[in-house]
Amino acid sequence: MKVRLAAIDRELLPQIKSIDRTCLGDFWSMDAYEREIDSPNSALLALVTSENEVLGFGCLWAILEEAHITILAVRPEYHRQGFGKYLVWGLLEAAHTKGLEWATLEVRESNRAAINLYESFGFIHVGRRRNYYKVSNEDALILWLKGINLPEFPHMLQLWRQDIQVRLASKGWEV
Repeated sequence: MKVRLAAIDRELLPQIKSIDRTCLGDFWSMDAYEREIDSPNSALLALVTSENEVLGFGCLWAILEEAHITILAVRPEYHRQGFGKYLVWGLLEAAHTKGLEWATLEVRESNRAAINLYESFGFIHVGRRRNYYKVSNEDALILWLKGINLPEFPHMLQLWRQDIQVRLASKGWEV
């Protein structure tokens, strides 16, 4: 089965919204997703199969020289296959292409799988937002990755992509 990263368009929005409800508890409205599609400061990527099924998606905002990763979700039945890593890679590639200097995000303190994912790209813990998640009053960890504008960053992207391709191939997926 083939899978690719694609810019999200309105045709994919019903699937994106379904993943949002399942994984994030209705994090953004349909109008919010439409605004992201229209914004020149957003990169909204979907992980799409050759049958046009969306397996996951992510978004970043370009704010001055910062890439703020705002959302990342993969359908639960596709967890632990490497799709989250592929999405993070795509967002970092988009950030590099936009000439941004660093990436940042917030992640639930209890979400060890996500923290490990981001740390595998070199993100480091730089702070905490107390009671950031209103439903649970859970803290968010603030993670940063510097140097995405440096000349050697494309080489890192290439190495990560090779690793992702091997991982996905071992699960029966072709990139």
